[in-house]
Amino acid sequence: MAAINSNFLKLKAGYLFPEIARRVKAYGEAHPELAGRVIRCGIGDVTEPLPPAVVRAMHEAVDELAGRDTFKGYGPEQGYEFLREAIVEHMYPGLEVSADEVFVSDGSKCDTGNILDIFGKGNVIAITDPVYPVYVDTNVMAGNTGEADANGAYAGLLYLPCTAENGFVAEVPDQRADLIYLCFPNNPTGAVATRAQLEAWVRYAKQHDAVILFDAAYEAYVRDPSVPRSIFEIDGARDCAIEFRSFSKNGGFTGVRCAFVVIPKGVTGMAEDGSRVALHALWSRRHSTKFNGASYPVQKGAAALFTEEGKAQVAALIDHYMGNAALLREAAKAAGLPVFGGENAPYVWVGCPEGLDSWGMFDKMLGEAQVVITPGSGFGSAGEGWFRISAFNSRANVEEVCRRLKALFEA
Repeated sequence: MAAINSNFLKLKAGYLFPEIARRVKAYGEAHPELAGRVIRCGIGDVTEPLPPAVVRAMHEAVDELAGRDTFKGYGPEQGYEFLREAIVEHMYPGLEVSADEVFVSDGSKCDTGNILDIFGKGNVIAITDPVYPVYVDTNVMAGNTGEADANGAYAGLLYLPCTAENGFVAEVPDQRADLIYLCFPNNPTGAVATRAQLEAWVRYAKQHDAVILFDAAYEAYVRDPSVPRSIFEIDGARDCAIEFRSFSKNGGFTGVRCAFVVIPKGVTGMAEDGSRVALHALWSRRHSTKFNGASYPVQKGAAALFTEEGKAQVAALIDHYMGNAALLREAAKAAGLPVFGGENAPYVWVGCPEGLDSWGMFDKMLGEAQVVITPGSGFGSAGEGWFRISAFNSRANVEEVCRRLKALFEA
């Protein structure tokens, strides 16, 4: 009989968002007369059409594939040079990132999980709490944890509490960590880290010979010019950090799939014999072995985001979603609830009213207002008592959600 990876048996019953979908489906079946009234503000999926510049570029790319002289087969696994060079020019000006340090992929969710392939066993892994569930679950799958306790916390992980008191930005711990997951702007809380806070993390990583795994999937939503968008804006980060970015939330590519990882050549790990090994080389070997590259039309579409037309259209998309976030922030505040996020991120992080836990608030919002939110406890034990509202929606839907919030808490 084929043996299984028993680490999968440690996972909780279901990944957070499929569980939400299951509950929403069950509600719709039980209340068919209200199913059409449900507005989804849970999963962070974009709703607006692709930028016209992207659509045109992808059509042109498909037309190229229709002709023998312009047809493209397998592309370079690391990504076409035209896209990697555009990424460096427009997203990392002056930060010493080179095009051959960029690896194009089909999504940051995949990359943040797959990066564990190049790291060995026995690392002390620091994870913020609350946290994007993929960071935890992929470490469980890889065998880097023990069992979960009653609160869902896994033995073997170093949890870094993020609370209202610290502005939902984790402080550097007293203990040593080898791998550190940081996500800014943060999913789920919408918090951002100041330059001083990121400098402290880089100092910590260099002091402990650690590697920072920096998820910057929402960097396009930063409005405050003093807030760093890249970890590589911090001196010394090129020695100790890997950065993940995505076109999903700035260019609306959630269904198109394109992202990238930046691994500076100076970031190293330690082999069993004590020698230093460049992580860039290991990821290059892993990437070329397990991935055949994002499709040519998709990469042409991603490159179009960096044209003048594309940049203007992305800015309009960001303005739309951040306008939604501002409305949701104000509605939650008017309801008398504590509110974080929504100013430099498309997520609004809201405290539950007294007497309700996170899933209780989920049930109340769905059952009484027909609005789907994300329970904070699904992001970790420190998320209990909070919930996330996504600003990814039409303006009409967001305005209706605001009206329902007001009616719910006036009742």
